[in-house]
Amino acid sequence: MKNLFWLIVLPISVFAQTSTSQILECNKIFEERKQELELKLEEIDEARQAYEALKNATEEMFRKKEAALKAKERELNATKEKLEEERKSIEELIAKNEKLLKAIKEAKADKVAQTYAKMKASAAAAILERMKPEDAANILSTLKPKIVGKILSKMSPEKASKITLLLKGCSFK
Repeated sequence: MKNLFWLIVLPISVFAQTSTSQILECNKIFEERKQELELKLEEIDEARQAYEALKNATEEMFRKKEAALKAKERELNATKEKLEEERKSIEELIAKNEKLLKAIKEAKADKVAQTYAKMKASAAAAILERMKPEDAANILSTLKPKIVGKILSKMSPEKASKITLLLKGCSFK
């Protein structure tokens, strides 16, 4: 019986010692692994915080850039509107100037026409014969057809025919 006791107790005690040392070793490994995981977790947390800070900084920079862009856009639109107003104003001034120029030219042409209308036909013919046919035709086109006929009759036939051809496209007063 003594032998039986040792046969039963001895393997149990050997197994108990082996199991206890294995359990202690497993606990040690688990503790080391736990520390490694805690370090990894801290690294991940630091990386997440760095990411959040970078994300926030990027978003803030984006908001500032967007605000600056909108300000520039408003400025450009205001400048565009101002330029459009100035363009319209310039176009109006050009139209007024063209009207004034036309009125001046008409007044000048009327003055020339009145001068030639008051002249004797032979004197007017002598002056107009010395001009280029185009210029003479322009002056004669401002006169009444009756006066033009008298002046052309006093000119040389060659000059009168050239002027007549040019007058063909003009309308008389």
